[in-house]
Amino acid sequence: MVTLETPRLILRRWREEDVAPMAAVNADPEVMRWIRDGSVRDEQQTRDGIQAWESEWESRGFGLFAVEIRATGELAGFTGLSVPGFLPEVLPAVEVGWRLGRAHWGQGLATEAAAAAVRFGFEERRLERIVSIAQVGNDASERIMTKLGMRPVRETVNPTGGRRVRVFALSSDQYSARSNRGGSFPAA
Repeated sequence: MVTLETPRLILRRWREEDVAPMAAVNADPEVMRWIRDGSVRDEQQTRDGIQAWESEWESRGFGLFAVEIRATGELAGFTGLSVPGFLPEVLPAVEVGWRLGRAHWGQGLATEAAAAAVRFGFEERRLERIVSIAQVGNDASERIMTKLGMRPVRETVNPTGGRRVRVFALSSDQYSARSNRGGSFPAA
């Protein structure tokens, strides 16, 4: 089982005890504001989502990690890699994504976690390209994408929610060039 560690975080596979805290994250309208149509999710929808994420690990060798705060053991949310099947026009693709509870916003944790997931994708899974998708107006996520070295490559409409989205991308060559310059990729 894959586990990644950063200075402040442990990225690991999901456990039963993660369902309730992740459901609390998914039930917060402010957290979900930029996710698909903005609908919150209940505990059963969260459980179903975690099961789907775990299945992706088994079938693809990558997936969404539970993000745990090292100092406290608290579940902060998720980050990781998935196939963005909701946006067929970008396929084939692998997306890096994240969702953290509000208590963990504004501390650089999403960037730290996503940087570890990107590193895993390029260095361990040898991906050629990683994308990230954010609704237009989600400036916080776009700042994270930019910190990861990603650049916007297209703007379109998400057919599952009807909202405009921007697709950012980073190739393995761009990642390697950034990493080789020393210190320009966010620390993880």
